[in-house]
Formats: sequence, structure tokens, C-alpha cells
Amino acid sequence: MTQEWWRDAVIYQVYVRSFADANGDGVGDLPGVRSRLPYLADLGVDAVWLTPFYASPMADGGYDVADYREVDPLFGTLADAQALVADAHALGLRVIVDIVPNHTSDQHEWFKAGLKDRYIFREGRGEEPPNDWASIFGGPAWTRTEDGDWYLHLFAPEQPDLNWDNPVVRAEFLDILRFWLDLGVDGFRVDVAHGMVKAEGLPDVGRPDQSELLGAEPLPYFDQDGVHEIYREWRRVLDSYGDAGGDRMAVAEAWAPSPARTALYVRPDELHQAFNFHFLKTDWSAEPLRAVIDASLATEAPPTWVLSNHDVVRHVTRYGGGEVGRRRARAAALLMLALPGSAYVYQGEELGLPEVQDLPDEVLADPMWERSGHTDHGRDGCRVPIPWTTTGPSLGFGPGKPWLPQPESWAKLAVAEQQTSPESMLALYRAALRLRHRLGFGPFEWVASEDDVLHFRRGTFHCLANLGESVVRVPDPGPVLLASSYYGLDGEVVLPPDTALWWEE
Repeated sequence: MTQEWWRDAVIYQVYVRSFADANGDGVGDLPGVRSRLPYLADLGVDAVWLTPFYASPMADGGYDVADYREVDPLFGTLADAQALVADAHALGLRVIVDIVPNHTSDQHEWFKAGLKDRYIFREGRGEEPPNDWASIFGGPAWTRTEDGDWYLHLFAPEQPDLNWDNPVVRAEFLDILRFWLDLGVDGFRVDVAHGMVKAEGLPDVGRPDQSELLGAEPLPYFDQDGVHEIYREWRRVLDSYGDAGGDRMAVAEAWAPSPARTALYVRPDELHQAFNFHFLKTDWSAEPLRAVIDASLATEAPPTWVLSNHDVVRHVTRYGGGEVGRRRARAAALLMLALPGSAYVYQGEELGLPEVQDLPDEVLADPMWERSGHTDHGRDGCRVPIPWTTTGPSLGFGPGKPWLPQPESWAKLAVAEQQTSPESMLALYRAALRLRHRLGFGPFEWVASEDDVLHFRRGTFHCLANLGESVVRVPDPGPVLLASSYYGLDGEVVLPPDTALWWEE
């Protein structure tokens, strides 16, 4: 991959605090990630996306940044970040880092210095907040200060929203981009990319259902047209790096109401990618999946596909859990990795990890838990440290007790357990990624099929996924490349429910 490598890359998301712990404090860190880079290279991914490791009080797992140019001691040092980037590049892996531009920590030097013009401060309506906006984490989106003014925080009170109408804020983030690009990173994942600009006058929403990041109804604090001017500035910075421009990228976490609105973030002079959350949010059903694939491919934006991340329930569980969920997750992996564009893999997805739904209340760290009055358990269930070995106090995650407990059943899902099994989820991902690199995919084209079947071709390559409850017979398909589960072959392929198949004509 050279320029525009991101168009068909497979990018692996590392949730740093839950990937590998090198120093034994129970929290993953950059040296831990660095030690596991050979595993990622062997898996066959093209790039690594690291969640925030910047200086932070950790009110929201590091998404409350106090200093964008420093590494938090919990995760290591700036030298560790530089060494990680160098090692990744030596292994042929690109590195993408998170950037958090919608808000800072309340411990950021600007907020502590009372620089109100760099945040969104307003007078209240008597004793009430300036408007009816709600926090994504629960409760109102406004907190009152000692002087009587209110500041906006779309997330936790410790995460005040920045004022992107202020040119100082815009200039600061251009400089932050350059800092990390100079250090050698290959791109950025833009947190809450749809949130930096608010509707003029900060009007009321007028309805209580504001807690969804992705909804069909517009919100005055999300997906405002003014964000695109910001990204045009960012694109000019990104294009100024690299041999001839074009090999540094940014991907938007943009929860827009439709694929068409999402596509606006990736116009030729803006960001390079935007996560396809419409695909992620779609149930395991052929008709709606076909519709979201069609809508995604109908835009001019380079398509991306994602099944899980650190903010949503893991898809093994979303697809039904247990054996059904695992079968569907295996089929979904082949479906996703065969589609045109790039794919994002969340750590542990390649092991078939389910959501941990029975974490003890006392270990929950997600601010959603507290802000909801202990009614929403939050996102910790998809953030449990991943298992590397079958024994030890943290199943190989580190030498000590992990910050979130792992289920005993995860020993059977550990990397060491799956390494030697040709039938494992890990083996499936490795085989699929190797084939993806080797095959010469042609243009995408649907093939007529039964209602519960998704069948498309890309040149001589075919992918067929049976999402129904009955077996599907595929007469004389040609050489089978890979299947997500056992199939019968006697002149024709007999494909069980919740199974996907790759073959070449």
C-alpha cells in the first residue's frame, strides 16, 4: 500500500487500556501494545488505531484530554509512543491515533485558567440551564459554575465542549495535528466528528429522546454544516505531509442521520473516511443489510465497514449470543471483509469475544453508570481486557490483576488456545485477511438470490451469506476459498443457516 492505502485497508482498533499491560498495574499501556505488534502483523491487518493515551484525569477513559501533546503516565511516555510508531512501521503497519476535538478535560489548562471564550458558556434561564440539551451520558448537558454561568458538556461534566467559533481553538488543533504527524503517525480517528459546531442561538431540542448518537431526527448540536469548514482546513494539513501528499488520513466518528449525510464528511477536500455506523446498527437480516450496503455504495465516499467498537455491545452478543451469535459473527466477518472499501476490526473480535454482561457493579468505570443513576451499565462490557493465554491472573493480559475482571470462560477463547486450531475464529480471520490481500477483487455486483441470502460478486470472486433458517444449495460454485462453518459438498454446496462462503469461478 502506498498513497490512498486507506481505501481498502483493514484497520485494527486497540483499546489501549485493555490490550496488553506491560508494567503489571492492571491497565494496558503503550509498551504492552508495542510487545504485541507482531501478533497484529501476523493477523494480517494493515493499520492499528490507538484509543487516547494522552494526559488525562480518566473521567471518561482518556477521552477527557488534559494535554494533547503528552502521554499519560498510566500508558507510558512520549518516547514509548515514538518507539511504537517506529516498530509498527518496521512491521509494515500504519498507526492511527485518536484525536478528541469536541471537548477537553476540565483539567485542561484553558479551562482551569477560566478562558471562557474557548468553551461554550452561557447565562441560564433564571435558575434553569440555557436550553434543554441532554448529555449523552445522562442528565442535563449544562453545569453551573460558581459565578452563575453555565458551560456545555455533551458528555460528562468533566468534558466541557470547546467553542469552535474561536480561531484560537482552530489554530490549536491544527498545531496538534502537526505535532503527531511530525512524530510519524499515519492518521487520526476523529472523536465525535459531527459535534464541534452547534446551531446558532443554541435552540431547544424540544423533545426528551436526545441520548442516541445516531438517530433519524436532526439535533442542533450534531451534524451541523459548519463542521465541514473545519475539516477542509484539516485536510490541507494532512495533504502537506507524505512524499506527494495523500498517504496521511483521517476517519470521522460521525453519527449522521443517513449515509448521504455521512458521505459529506468524506468529500474530496475533507476527511478520507467516516465510520459506517448504519451497517453496524443493522440487524442480522438480509433485506436491511442489503439496503444499507446499497445506500453506502451509492455515495461517492470510500466505503468503510465495522461490526464492533469500544462504544457498542460486541456483535457476537448483538447477533444472539451463544453458538448462534458465534456462527453469525463468523459469517458477518466474511461478509464484511468481502465488501468493497476498508474494514475496521475491534480488538478481540478476531477471537469471537462476547459482551461481558455480568460485571460487578463495584468495578464499573464508564461515566454512563454514575450519570444514569446506576440504571445504565455503560460500555465496560465490551472493554474487558482480552485473553492471550489460558492461565494466569489476567489470562496473559499482564502480570497482575486486570482493571476489569475476565470471565473464566475466556480461557478457551485466548489467543494461545486458538493459535493451533484451524477451526477457530482467529484462524478464520487470518485466512480471510490473507485471501483479501491476495485476491484481485473486481467491481461489486449483486447476484440474484433467495430472500434470506446475500450474494455478490467482484469479478470472478463470489461471497454468499445465508442469513435464513433453511439450508441454501449452491450448484457447482467453483473452487471454494473459505467458509465460515462446515458445509456439504457433493456436486453442489449445501450451506447451513448463518454461514458465509467465498469462492472463485
